Order: sequence, then structure tokens, then C-alpha cells
Amino acid sequence: MGEMIQLTTEDGHLLAAYQATPKETPKGGIVIVQEIFGITDHIRRVTDQYAKHGYLAIAPSLFDRVRPDIVLDYSNIDEGRSIMMGLDQNQVVTDIKASVGAAQKAGKVAVIGYCWGGAIADLAACRLEIDAAVAYYGRMIVDWLDEQPRCPTIYHFGAKDPLIPQDVIEKISHARADNPSYVYADAGHGFNCDEREDFEPVSAKLALDRTLEFLGRVL
Repeated sequence: MGEMIQLTTEDGHLLAAYQATPKETPKGGIVIVQEIFGITDHIRRVTDQYAKHGYLAIAPSLFDRVRPDIVLDYSNIDEGRSIMMGLDQNQVVTDIKASVGAAQKAGKVAVIGYCWGGAIADLAACRLEIDAAVAYYGRMIVDWLDEQPRCPTIYHFGAKDPLIPQDVIEKISHARADNPSYVYADAGHGFNCDEREDFEPVSAKLALDRTLEFLGRVL
């Protein structure tokens, strides 16, 4: 279903992206924002999943600013975090902007991200002209709580997430009070990823159902 494409950003950077196209006329566009492990098989499957639900879905390779084709094993957290921390946040937003532009040929666009990507989805909602955003367990959102999303946004958190304790979830939820936050009692960090130990299928299914309902309303 999917294929690799190349995007050009407004600062002239070339980055790869995985694009999945629905069989029928798209309902809209979705930009999928990776975790700190690159465009993994899981991220490709997530992108394919949204295409199966009728959306043109694009997952940009945000680590291409460092070097092309970085895909890490889920046990290689330290390297992924090191690469992520070395990226210029403004350039990441620029890369998301280029991805949004590519997805806009399908109509309205949502940005959906996971872990680091969840935080970037929220940042995109604050800084870019998009139509919706969905942030899965984005811990770094606390770094820009003084900014506000400019589009409808929803948040998914795991109650058992050691990286985002309850007080942090409450802080984010309070700062984003105009946008719903969902907390899943049996879920930890990365609960949507079926390649990680924290995968929690019941919570993942409920979060997806809520996300699809949300997208159906706003796109």
C-alpha cells in the first residue's frame, strides 16, 4: 500500500517520507510523526492503517537531518534520544510543515504523533496552520505549555507511564483544558506500539476508535 517519496522543505532540505494512499478518494490527509526510532515497520503499519481508513497518510523521516535511513531497534533508546536531542526543533517543525503541504492535496490535514512525535504533533498544532492534531504520550509538551493549539487537538496518555507521571498528565491536561485528554488505566508508555513490551491492545483499540471519531468530525 505504501511507498517512499521525497519532500523538499522551505529551507531546501530533502527528506524521505513513507506515504500510504487509500483506494478510494481520500477523506483528508494525515501526517504521522515518528517515535525516536525512525520510520520503523510499526510506523509504516500505522501509516497504512490510516490509509485503510480512507486518509492519505505521510510519515516523514525526521532523522534525515542527521543522516538518511536511520531506523533503530526499540532497545536502542539512548541512541534514539541522543539523535532527537541533537535536532533543531524549528527544523523539525519545518519538516512537518513540508509534510502537511504534501498531505493537503487530500484536503484538510491532521498531525498524529507518538512519544516524541506526540509532542511534535502538539507543537505543530501550536505553530502551524493545520486542521487537527492527536498526541499520544508526548512528555515534552510540558516544555511549551505557554503556547496553545490553534486547532482541535486530543491527547492520549497511559496511567502507568513512568515517563509521564500523573502530576505531569494533570499539568498538561490543565494547560490544554479546551482539548480533551484521555487517560488509559491499564496502559504504560508506548501502549500503541505492538512491537514494544508496553503494548496494551485494549487501550490501543480504544484510543484508535476515539481518534477516528475525532478525525471524522474535524476533517
